Amino acid sequence: MFTNLEHLGLAVHDLEAATALYTTLLGQPPYKKEHVASEAVDTVFFQVGGAKIELLAGTSPDSAITKYLGKKPEGIHHVAFEVADIRAEMQRLRQEGFVLLNEEPKRGADNKLVCFVHPKSAAGVLVELCQSISPTNHE
Repeated sequence: MFTNLEHLGLAVHDLEAATALYTTLLGQPPYKKEHVASEAVDTVFFQVGGAKIELLAGTSPDSAITKYLGKKPEGIHHVAFEVADIRAEMQRLRQEGFVLLNEEPKRGADNKLVCFVHPKSAAGVLVELCQSISPTNHE
């Protein structure tokens, strides 16, 4: 079950400039900066009420974010939803005909297990499922 809008992921070319812009825009600094080596991406997170803004910048030419920005302008890359049980949600979505980009959840930024729904099966929107990693679901 989807429980919450977790974050909006924004793809940016210059993470430092985007961080400064969003710090000014939101009137607060980010609460977290993180490098996700497995995705070749640097992230910055801002808390906005009950949801977050995640800035993403690729760190290599092979990064999905770098490739994305080679085809599209900076801006919204994905919308992420918190789920109670990521594996159960993945199974449900497959049964409903959605195409998932991951066979199994993987470790993502901000202490989450993540899985993505292909934009072609979600009206052109890349959807991320997120489940907080706890001592009972650490991977």
